[in-house]
Amino acid sequence: MMKTSNVYLTIFLIVGIVIVINLFSNQFFLRLDFTEDHQYTLSKATKNILKELQEPVTVRAFFSEDLPPDVSKVKRDFQEMLIEYENLSDGMVVYEFLNPNEDEETEMEAVQNGIQPVMINIREKDQMKQQKAFLGALIQLGEQKESIPFLQPGAAMEYSLSTAIKKISVTEKPAIALIQGHGEPGIFEMQQVFANLDVLYSFESLALTDTTSIPDHYRTVALVRPTDSIPLSHFQKIDEFLAKGGRLFVALNRVKGDFSTAYGTAVTTGLETWLRNKGIEVEDNFITDVNCGSVTVQQQQGYFTISRNIQFPYLPVINNFREHPITEGLEAVILQFASSIHYIGDSTKLFTPLAMTSEKSGSFRTPLYFDIQKEWTGNDFPLSHQVIAASLEGDFGGDEPTKMVVVSDGDFVVNGPRGQSQQLQPDNVSLMVNSIDWLSDDTGLIELRTKGIVYRPIDQLEDDTKTFLKLLNFLLPLVLVILYGIFRMQRNRTIRIKRLEESYV
Repeated sequence: MMKTSNVYLTIFLIVGIVIVINLFSNQFFLRLDFTEDHQYTLSKATKNILKELQEPVTVRAFFSEDLPPDVSKVKRDFQEMLIEYENLSDGMVVYEFLNPNEDEETEMEAVQNGIQPVMINIREKDQMKQQKAFLGALIQLGEQKESIPFLQPGAAMEYSLSTAIKKISVTEKPAIALIQGHGEPGIFEMQQVFANLDVLYSFESLALTDTTSIPDHYRTVALVRPTDSIPLSHFQKIDEFLAKGGRLFVALNRVKGDFSTAYGTAVTTGLETWLRNKGIEVEDNFITDVNCGSVTVQQQQGYFTISRNIQFPYLPVINNFREHPITEGLEAVILQFASSIHYIGDSTKLFTPLAMTSEKSGSFRTPLYFDIQKEWTGNDFPLSHQVIAASLEGDFGGDEPTKMVVVSDGDFVVNGPRGQSQQLQPDNVSLMVNSIDWLSDDTGLIELRTKGIVYRPIDQLEDDTKTFLKLLNFLLPLVLVILYGIFRMQRNRTIRIKRLEESYV
């Protein structure tokens, strides 16, 4: 009878412990993060944002139910992240989950706040059908609102949430200026960059003149693709700005390619001379790369004209990046007629290459004729790791050290005028926006912008890594079973020896 009651007591305690653990796990949990880039560890920037909250932030998460496992994981990850946000903020972040598919009022609230449904395919009773799904959130602080329209699986979830909280909690955005007056594209010709910078900065146009200086409230200024000559007096204004600790982002065209004439020529605005005096030489050459984009050409075949895409090495695809906050998470930047960058200054400044060509690249001086039909061989790519983007830090003639970033392609972030705009490669936008973040050195969110779940299929891993993972998956369970067996054998042997002792009762 005593043994039976002990069994019941043990079962009761185990069940009770499991229930208590499940209740507490809804609010408190411990997670070990073994991912390569710490996908499930909140950054220092996020922690600082949460600690600085003066008023409660409410997160209303609009998520549909009964979604496929790969989609419903987004909801689970978002909920776990919100739990961490709530704990780190000492309750200043509160949240609730709503299912817009349950009633029209909740659905209308989601849509009115910019959270649009998406159609996803689900399998039900061996049939495929489409279901309307909501995967977004509304963040509120007082009268301020910011929505996350769609949390895509694998996207940078922490960046979306932290920047939304930062945007509605910041009282005054740092100002960033886009210099105008020398044929540069306007802000609305850089729609994607503007949309990204507008989250945390006030991105404004600034027309340089002979009589006006760059206002002190600008932390960073950007000079993108000037096409006209820049007066020396304007460079003096930039020098004065840098001397006071201001930061500068430069994206220039040193060469220009004209597809209508198939000729490439050099571009001279005075910016190249000014940069050379700072120690940065941007050559008037065309970089070519085996890893490149393509162009569409028309070819006549009999009575027909057909379009064909051909590889065009003058449009390099850059995926060779130096480890740096600016390039963190970047995978591919597509350039249009880039030039090589060299450092010719002294050791008093720190020159850091940020993006380079592949191991098989080349260089052609201007003027140049583009032979579309050229048969490229390995001999055409004798160079490697040519620098196309770099940073420079140090004393530029003032009381405070400063820094700048230079990219040798002025078009890589330009969408074009409205009605003719083109969609840019996301990493093109991230390269400039990350540069502004690093130069401004304010938010600390730069490391999160490209922090997402990266798709890494096993067939793309190196052979040594694949072999190690296969052996680990095969041998680890066997080793654990053998070790457990040895432990049980030793334990039972010890018990038998004790039972044979005379003192054993």
